[in-house]
Amino acid sequence: MLSWNVAGRVRSVGEQAAALAGRPADVVALQEVRASARAAWRDALAGLGLVHQHYSEPPPAGTAERRLGVLLAARTPLEPLPGPAGLPWPERYAAARAGGLEVHALHAPISAKAEQVKVLTLEAVVAALARPAGPSGPAVLVGDFNTPAYESREGEVRSFARTRAGTLRDGYDERHDAAELGIVPGLAREGGWVDAFRAVHGYGARDRSWMYANLAFGYRLDHVLVRGVEVEACAYVHAWREAGLSDHSAVWAGVRFPA
Repeated sequence: MLSWNVAGRVRSVGEQAAALAGRPADVVALQEVRASARAAWRDALAGLGLVHQHYSEPPPAGTAERRLGVLLAARTPLEPLPGPAGLPWPERYAAARAGGLEVHALHAPISAKAEQVKVLTLEAVVAALARPAGPSGPAVLVGDFNTPAYESREGEVRSFARTRAGTLRDGYDERHDAAELGIVPGLAREGGWVDAFRAVHGYGARDRSWMYANLAFGYRLDHVLVRGVEVEACAYVHAWREAGLSDHSAVWAGVRFPA
């Protein structure tokens, strides 16, 4: 399966879909899909054989930051599932069952958004998906989580709430720190999930899925977490970001049901 934040592009849907065609997937999760681009994506994905789709529709009178939805597309029928209770921006989450697999896709707000929407979102997702409350069967959680800020080769993970020295940044609190760490690495270390990229590459890999314009630094914001399935491979597709198709690299993973 493949997950990609398509940066809210409307006129570039054709180019983005052409990129997807070069890396066939059984399930695709796209974040930042504007309502005005929905029809173009529907047709483009259907042309790739991903005819079964589920879209988290943004509110019709939403502000600029609430015009972005999440789109799931698959080669097999999708049965929509409810998102976690308490999401402040429910259009940032889409879930469906594809065959025997639950697919959850998240686009977390950035830390700077008002009213702690990032904190509330991450807390709701973790509460819904961490064991024992989470899915009882095979499941994946993918998307742009907008965290973490840093991962060391020793496995230390730092949220955007803290400085490099480990102190809380102005305007942030312990709750914000806990919310970010609760999903990465929390779901993998305590919630019964597996971070697909770390399972394959360990913490020795320092990949980034979003980079500053000068390419001097970036963050691994896009993830694939799995539960009840085995990870065969996982990697980022940086070429699409480097070609200007989005400000995010895509992430893909090959998973299989256990014997």
